[in-house]
Formats: sequence, structure tokens, C-alpha cells
Amino acid sequence: MRLKGKVAIVTGAASGIGEATAKKFALEGAKLVLVDLKKTDIDQKLAEIKKLGGECIGIEADVTDREKVEQLFNTAVAQYGRIDIVINNAGITNDAKLVKMTEQQWDSVIDVNLKGVFNVAQAAAKVMIEQKSGVILNASSIVGIYGNFGQTNYAASKWGVNGMTKSWAKELGKYNIRVNAIAPGFISTPMVEKMPDKAKEMMKSKSVLNRMGKPEDIANGYTFLASDEAQYITGAILSIDGGTVI
Repeated sequence: MRLKGKVAIVTGAASGIGEATAKKFALEGAKLVLVDLKKTDIDQKLAEIKKLGGECIGIEADVTDREKVEQLFNTAVAQYGRIDIVINNAGITNDAKLVKMTEQQWDSVIDVNLKGVFNVAQAAAKVMIEQKSGVILNASSIVGIYGNFGQTNYAASKWGVNGMTKSWAKELGKYNIRVNAIAPGFISTPMVEKMPDKAKEMMKSKSVLNRMGKPEDIANGYTFLASDEAQYITGAILSIDGGTVI
């Protein structure tokens, strides 16, 4: 078990990559704090992880709400005494071409994907500096490196995540805190599955492996970066994209 005894917070834990990561971490021995917007969704995932033998608690919180974020970290520390790993995974899309994108579409994505990531990382850093150790892993995207049609807001938010990741790695390294990000390619999540078949076929064709990734592919990456096997890796943006950007 590569994460035995470690305490991990996973935001956006109720579905997709967050869910797969939480389950993988449970199997690797981590104690989990699952964070998402709806208590009913969290409760369902808590039951599933406990069936796997995992130890976990759930917290209903919106990552854009600084007070709620601070409360969730206080609750996690009160429960487990420390925070070793944070998976900064909560995120949304709200696509439109540049000339048609509304202010609300721009603001909603920037608020969750950029401000939310900042809020969680800042709260995590305060705890981890005190204990002089920790790992913060942020959810980026290949769209934040290469851009994508109709995703001005999403590309901007993920480009920002990459910049924050590298900045935090420089700031927090002296406290034995590592900060990295994963940039997934096209992953078959519930959000993607709602897209038209034509769009999904396009995503599949972009990969040299001729398939979309699975949430578990990203969870495996997070597990490696969270483990002591990656103890000399910080400030990295790891692309897991099936060769999409070759």
C-alpha cells in the first residue's frame, strides 16, 4: 500500500476522476476526506469506499466559498490530525466560442477552476507548512497547454492552474511540500459522456492509442505523484493524454 496511513482530501470526489482517485487512494491505504457539492452524492461515495475497506468522511462544500473551504480543512484536521495530500480536482466547463461567450460563462469557469483551486491550495498550504510536509496535486488539462476551440474560459483557467502549480512549488519546497499537476487528455467521464457521439468520436481519434482515457488512468497518475516514489518531483505538469498532443 503506497499511501498507507496518509490523509488525503479529494475535491470533486463524487464522480469521474475525483471518484476514481478516491477509490484508488482507499485501496492504497489512505484515509480520505471526500468533498463535493451535494451531500447525497457524497454519502453514496462514502458507502462505496467503505465497502472497499477504506476509512473516510464526507464534507459538503463549494470550493469557491473561502469560509466553507477553511471549515472543511478544520474538520479534516480535527478528524485525522493532519493533511498529507490534497487532490485539487473540482472543476467545470461552460463552453462557447469567443464572440458568443457570456460574462456569466466566463466568470463561472474562472471562479471554480481558478479561484477554487487557489482557495483549496491556500488552506492546504497553511496546514502543511505547520507540519512541514505535504503534497498538493492540481487538476490541469491539455487544453491549458494547447488551447481548444470554444473553450476560452476553460483554457485560461487551466493555463492559470499550471502557472500557480509552478509558483507554489517554488514557494513551498523549503517546507518539504511538493506541488504538481496532471493535464489529462480526453477522458471518458460523466461530463464527456453527455456530449454528442460525433464529439466523442473526434476525441477518440485524437489519441494515437485510438481511445479516450479512463478516470482510472488519471487516478493512477495521482497515486504515483502522491506517493514517496515521486518524492523528488515538484513543479511538474504531467500530461496523461494517450499521445493526443504528439
